[in-house]
Amino acid sequence: MRTFDYVRATDTREAVRLLADDPEAACLAGGTTQLDLMKDGVLEPPRLIDITRLPLHGVERRGDSLHVGALVTMEELAADATVAERLPVVREALLLGASVQLRNMATIGGNLLQRTRCRYFRDPTVPECNKRAPGSGCAAVRGVARMHAVLGAGERCIALHASDLAVALVALDAVVHVQGPERSRGIPLTEFYLTADDSPERENVLEHAELITEVEIPLPPPETRSGYLKVRDRTSYEFALTSAAVLLLVAGGTIRRARVGLGGVGTKPWRAYEAEHVLTGAPATTATFLDAAEATMRDAWTVPGTEFKVPLARRTLVRELQTVSGVIP
Repeated sequence: MRTFDYVRATDTREAVRLLADDPEAACLAGGTTQLDLMKDGVLEPPRLIDITRLPLHGVERRGDSLHVGALVTMEELAADATVAERLPVVREALLLGASVQLRNMATIGGNLLQRTRCRYFRDPTVPECNKRAPGSGCAAVRGVARMHAVLGAGERCIALHASDLAVALVALDAVVHVQGPERSRGIPLTEFYLTADDSPERENVLEHAELITEVEIPLPPPETRSGYLKVRDRTSYEFALTSAAVLLLVAGGTIRRARVGLGGVGTKPWRAYEAEHVLTGAPATTATFLDAAEATMRDAWTVPGTEFKVPLARRTLVRELQTVSGVIP
């Protein structure tokens, strides 16, 4: 039996101090998958710091931004009136992301920090995993790969980032606010995650003793339409094969503003800048959408088993662009 110390932090400063004092300590909060990985023997922290009682709750609109406490649950955020009115892409991503039971437990901060579901990472009997043992190789590249990434991937790692919510938030230019021992800082979510091929063992830019305290979501212009499409093996709750978060502002048949995020294909929540470049200033037509999808997937890196994701991701993006813009296929 593996033993560990359990400590319940009472405020944010105490939680940060406890983390700073122990470089091997880990946090416990809903949605982080920390306990799953400990049960599987993937992670063995000597100390677990429970942050579920910290005062990091509440959803508040301040001007043109929505400020969401890190411990707000997925269900609470999905039920927020401003999210329903101005951020349907976020609401849809939340509702498609998990069952009601999980949404009532999983927190926004925890969801953003969830670890990959790669079967090779989660099986400690597999020796080749650069996430668990840097330099050991990537068993997925030469093994059975289907629920794996094709963007931000390479020989070193093809582990997929599983969050639906993060895909919508990167498209919205959300900012993650964190608190550390010496300072607090805001990190654009587009800069928060690292691609697996660059640093398989490190998935984001958080320092060890830093805690996510809040997520700031800029509200798009009122005329913006948005939506989230998730393609999966079954209608019931399942991880995405491909997904697309789309925000469009169309005037006079021309796309004035476009924001696109992709899920199910990236080693991190993928901001599709190439698609946005094609879309902005172009007519809202299926031909434009096809060009945007082609540009997005041009640099995909596949292995046997993941090739199907490239055309599927293109079709997913085109379909959601048609749906959000109102263009009839």
